[in-house]
Amino acid sequence: MEQEFTDFLVIGSGVAGLRAAIELAPHGKVLVVTKDVPTESSTEYAQGGIAVAMSDEDEVGIHGEDTLKAGDGLCREEAVKVLVEEGPERITELISWGAEFDREGTKLAFTREAAHSKNRILHAHGDSTGRELERVLLNKVRTFGSVKKYPFAFTIDLIVRDGGCLGAYMAKNGKVISLFAKATILATGGAGQLYERTTNPAVATGDGMAIAFRAGAVLEDMEFVQFHPTSLYAEGAPHFLLSEAMRGEGAILRNIHGEPFMKNYHASAELASRDIVSRAIISEMVKTKSSHVYLDLTHLDGDFVRKRFPRINLTCKMYHIDITEDLIPVSPAAHYIMGGIRTDLEGATSIRGLFAAGEVACTGVHGANRLASNSLLEGLVFGARAGIAASRHTPEAHSSLSPAGEVFRESASTAPRFSTSYREGIRSSLRKMMWEKVGIIRCAESLSIARDSLVQWEPEMEGAAFAREEQELKNMLTVSRLITEAAIARRGSVGAHFRSDYPERGGDGKRHFLWEKDTMSVG
Repeated sequence: MEQEFTDFLVIGSGVAGLRAAIELAPHGKVLVVTKDVPTESSTEYAQGGIAVAMSDEDEVGIHGEDTLKAGDGLCREEAVKVLVEEGPERITELISWGAEFDREGTKLAFTREAAHSKNRILHAHGDSTGRELERVLLNKVRTFGSVKKYPFAFTIDLIVRDGGCLGAYMAKNGKVISLFAKATILATGGAGQLYERTTNPAVATGDGMAIAFRAGAVLEDMEFVQFHPTSLYAEGAPHFLLSEAMRGEGAILRNIHGEPFMKNYHASAELASRDIVSRAIISEMVKTKSSHVYLDLTHLDGDFVRKRFPRINLTCKMYHIDITEDLIPVSPAAHYIMGGIRTDLEGATSIRGLFAAGEVACTGVHGANRLASNSLLEGLVFGARAGIAASRHTPEAHSSLSPAGEVFRESASTAPRFSTSYREGIRSSLRKMMWEKVGIIRCAESLSIARDSLVQWEPEMEGAAFAREEQELKNMLTVSRLITEAAIARRGSVGAHFRSDYPERGGDGKRHFLWEKDTMSVG
């Protein structure tokens, strides 16, 4: 088996991975590995904005209070404190690197989104904030000769010896390669592709969580999956995200009869938290026997709407919807996972030399339900922290390693083993099952059905080849089982986790469920 060496290995090129690479660059050779092109990540698709307390009317303490409230009692207060206090510095830094946030005159323009008590959402080019962050961070990374991109390389598993991570096994160019590093950072993003309806890009298959779990890392709060209330529901259209900012600017949700309904569910109406709005939409869809509801901006000034949401406007036009004149058909879609690889405030996992940042990690910032637009900020703040911590990590010497690759055959195949129809059949059935049985509303019966299906499918993929499509499916099954088992274990409804058979918070309401090698503990 071929071996390659670098000082630092960053797996993933979204906001967290790139921000970590920037911190690592002065300390040695950095390899940024992606299974696709470097720009393909959830960051690229983040529309709404980035939350930060920098306006004259806001304070970091208020931002912290809003975050804790949204997290429904399960945030780690020390992590939230780090997020809101270090956020302004990270944003000022981005601006110094060329980030072009929208302004009102010479001042930064701040808007409001659901569950925020102040106007604190920065946006770029109206609704392309993530794309702007990706542009700026990639440009900054290019200024360092020590950082190299390693695209179209699929991470199969981590190399772990005596409780320490020493790199990862990669499938690239038809070969399996042992890639050794002093420290490894997982920044692989989320797992929205587990669900039939998702706003996430195709790369979001939970790979980082799955490989960390197989390596023995502790995962936490896997039951908390956030569903965005408003994704486009049109024939032939992708599940395109319709930003929370649209409701922040005054958009109204209406059922198929044209009736506004959110005030029947919560006093904050359209500005209630995402879990409440998503469940309200599902309830309204059931009542009206419809597959969608409508988002209405027709009462707002058309020129303002087009200028504020240019990307959404153009996308909807492709499907013959004018957002200034037509009601927009929407329904919820899987959007973000609050759980993930448990880390400390420096991004360190339970495995020495392995760090994690961004959506793949569980820092405790989001608790049971992420506050809108906190995700990009978390990627910046904790990506930087993970990079700093990884740069200081002292590993075992490479020369002391036994030959790598003993877990793989020398002739390890990267050609698919299963037929496309067989593999896609399982994948399609998995996504449909997760949407219907482990989705927005759950119960013991639906979760048991999901568990039985997963128990049947998982062994079938144990012999998967080292091909991206088969390894992805293997990872999707692993993370699906973790989410399902965690949802079964939590007998109560908290934040984004709602069980119709346990609608009250219950005794588990303040607990965190930890998972390690199929063993659950309570933290």
